[in-house]
Amino acid sequence: MTTVMTDGRRADGERRRQRVTTAIQQATRTGTAISVSGIARQAGVDRAFLYRHRDLLALIHAAELQPSASDAVAGPPVSLASLQADLAKAHARNTRLVTQTRRLERRLSELMGEQAWGESGLGASADQEELQRQVTRLEQANTDLSARLDEKDAELEAARAATDLFGLPSGGDVG
Repeated sequence: MTTVMTDGRRADGERRRQRVTTAIQQATRTGTAISVSGIARQAGVDRAFLYRHRDLLALIHAAELQPSASDAVAGPPVSLASLQADLAKAHARNTRLVTQTRRLERRLSELMGEQAWGESGLGASADQEELQRQVTRLEQANTDLSARLDEKDAELEAARAATDLFGLPSGGDVG
């Protein structure tokens, strides 16, 4: 009795396998999209059946890569290598754009920070910086004039001392 059951299970498995290969051939012939789910649905089997039978799964994946009849009418077939090259280019472009976006965001943040700092009154504005430079220049000029005044005062004192020494009349005693 066990051999009858085993033979029945084996025959059922072969019928399922045959339905799967027929579904793959029909999908290839008609140009419908080939996927594991689509072939399982068309053959009336579970996807688990396909995943348990690796040879059938390999047939499905090979059929997915084959150009269909409708693709021949539309134009030259697209190869896996060209799709991978396009994907690599898109990835590189995406990386460049992400880098550029981060750089622009950082610059925008800096500019907005400077603007907020200036509007808050906490930072020195351009007018305040110019006024500070002018104060520095005036303080230097004041120091220079004070030094010249001290020199003139010293000269005046020396002239008065010379006048007193030689007995010359001073400017206030003439009269």
